Amino acid sequence: MNSLVRRVTAACLLGAAVAACGGHGTTAPAQRPERRATAAGSAPSLAPGPTGLAPVFAHGPRREKAVALTFDADMTAGQGARAAAGERFDNPRLVATLRRLKVASTVFMTGRWAEEYPEQARAIGRDPLFEVANHSYSHYAFTADCHGLPTVPGRRMRSEVERAFAAFRAAGVEHAMPYFRFPGGCYDRRALRRLGTAGVTAVQWDVVSGDAFAKDADAVAQQVLDGVRPGSVVVMHCTRSAAPATERAVRTVVPELRERGYRFVKVSELIGAADRDRRDRRGRHTAS
Repeated sequence: MNSLVRRVTAACLLGAAVAACGGHGTTAPAQRPERRATAAGSAPSLAPGPTGLAPVFAHGPRREKAVALTFDADMTAGQGARAAAGERFDNPRLVATLRRLKVASTVFMTGRWAEEYPEQARAIGRDPLFEVANHSYSHYAFTADCHGLPTVPGRRMRSEVERAFAAFRAAGVEHAMPYFRFPGGCYDRRALRRLGTAGVTAVQWDVVSGDAFAKDADAVAQQVLDGVRPGSVVVMHCTRSAAPATERAVRTVVPELRERGYRFVKVSELIGAADRDRRDRRGRHTAS
């Protein structure tokens, strides 16, 4: 198996649950994602990898006590019937808690989630506390054998990203960030090559919360607290039915990390810091 494939099973149990939903849906005409301006100017990003591969980011510099809490808002293209029957793939209480605690966060949203909850997507996208990033349209895997998820054909990988950005715009999210999280956390060299022209930075993580299907909020909180280091990216979920303990865990994690001297930042801040470090190293190397 290609050495670039990354799987973090505990974080991706959510993928196994959605695998049975089936149905790829139709593919909308491709629309190229735009790198939209933010309050700080153009969104920070990383340079493409070798031979044009999309760059991959997992954590920020280790020198400062900054941590990014990220929340995957998962809903697949085939879960509409379940939503219509009353299953909730959103988590307004979690979003309200993040606002009350003033926790800057990044929400990796699927296009299908934005279609199902357009008012919530728009509210999150317009709140300066948050930033919205791309988690594909359908939440189908970009590699084979990814926690039981259906697989996106190579020819459709870029359109999965573009269709999600189009769904965000349709919901009123005007400043989606050029960041992409692979469904299930699974990728390989082929997937990175397919996304190399999509203008996105692939964002992984270095701390697994274990919140998928967890009912013990204390255990989730402890797993996060045990794993966080300066510059960490924590993966959690914003899906009420599949991650019911997340909001309670956040209420424990946030004050404890603040007591330890951490501040909460969006992924964009960590990527910006990593890019500055890269350019500084390049400058020193050139000067020497």
